[in-house]
Amino acid sequence: MSPPWSLGPDGLRLAVRLTPRGGRDAIDGIETLADGRAVLKVRVRVAPTEGEANAALIALLARELDLPRSAVALVAGATARLKTVLLTGEASGLTTRLEAKIARR
Repeated sequence: MSPPWSLGPDGLRLAVRLTPRGGRDAIDGIETLADGRAVLKVRVRVAPTEGEANAALIALLARELDLPRSAVALVAGATARLKTVLLTGEASGLTTRLEAKIARR
């Protein structure tokens, strides 16, 4: 299975499947969709109204990966469950942090 991220010159592009009203804020691991794509499963407590779930996603990823919020940006899927997030920084270091978080789940 390929990872749900790709390396780029500006950092890491991450495919996310977000579940709002998930009961807690957490990274749940990697899931393979029916079409074979891998996504990072993330849940947040808040409802998907007025961008609150997207803001909670950015805050959660920043906190879990020890990044400033300004280094985490939603680049696609603002109103969809499947989203693309850009993590700005040195890609291999970001990959290592992300893999460590997923391994602990």
